[in-house]
Amino acid sequence: MEKDKDRQSINVARLYYQSEYNQDQIAKLLNISRPTVSKLLNYAKERGYVTIQINDPSDISDDLSIALKNKYNLDDAIVAYCPLNNDDEIKKHIGRAAADYLHSIVKDDDIIGISWGTTMYAIATHLVERKLKGVQVVQLKGGLSHTDINTYASEVNKLFTNAFHAKGRSLPLPLIFDTPELKTITEKDSHINKIIQMGKQANIAVFSIGTVKDDALLFKLGYFNKEEVKRIQENAVGDVCSRFFNKNGEICDEKINSRIVGIELEELKKKERTILVAGGERKIGALHGALSSRIANTLVTDQFTAKLLLIE
Repeated sequence: MEKDKDRQSINVARLYYQSEYNQDQIAKLLNISRPTVSKLLNYAKERGYVTIQINDPSDISDDLSIALKNKYNLDDAIVAYCPLNNDDEIKKHIGRAAADYLHSIVKDDDIIGISWGTTMYAIATHLVERKLKGVQVVQLKGGLSHTDINTYASEVNKLFTNAFHAKGRSLPLPLIFDTPELKTITEKDSHINKIIQMGKQANIAVFSIGTVKDDALLFKLGYFNKEEVKRIQENAVGDVCSRFFNKNGEICDEKINSRIVGIELEELKKKERTILVAGGERKIGALHGALSSRIANTLVTDQFTAKLLLIE
């Protein structure tokens, strides 16, 4: 059944992109509905049967990439061209660029550590299936929330797992415990400890970055009281994997940090590839701190953010 759909989607794509029929004409030719034509075209793109390349002679992405690598001593910098300077559009384009990058570098037996959030979901939804052997996907931080706000933890895990034909490991814990003692006891559970150790063993880590502004996702999830939010905002510039750090990349509040379930920043720095995917003017301070302190060795961003980072 799936092979039939694959063939039909390719036929529709050929008619649309090569023969230049419009969707109404294709629907009549194949005796199917126009919405079905649209769905088949999207399916062909999702499966990688159709790729679209735009050759922009004025594109300066390569120059920006080289400049970012030099400034922050990065192993890699991918600058996605974004037509509009707004957060939603940026997220969409850097998500696609990060998905393409992962498709090119992930290999058999890799362990991919992932975080969660809206940027991670944008990456996950753009991943194209690649049949690999022995790949494992593991969450790098707790993903349970007692609010109705979606963290996309389970969705991101599932989409990454499906894309790479991998074994997925979720971390079925809240992000932060009430006390360090309770967190320590929970992490000693053999099942939980195995997942945490796998996160440390991951050779690839993919994550975004958070701000310390009032509307930050971690604050909206209700993990912190007002006094804790105030302390964080007074000392931190952002968070990576929910570890709040200052402008020098140092943990800014050990009392809060000791209650968080997830990979430590020093563990991230040891990995072969630490891929930070983020963009937007509001994240410049956090990005500068994370990149300057080598929390990440690879950056995926957009041209607007890249230019601001180069003058930071």
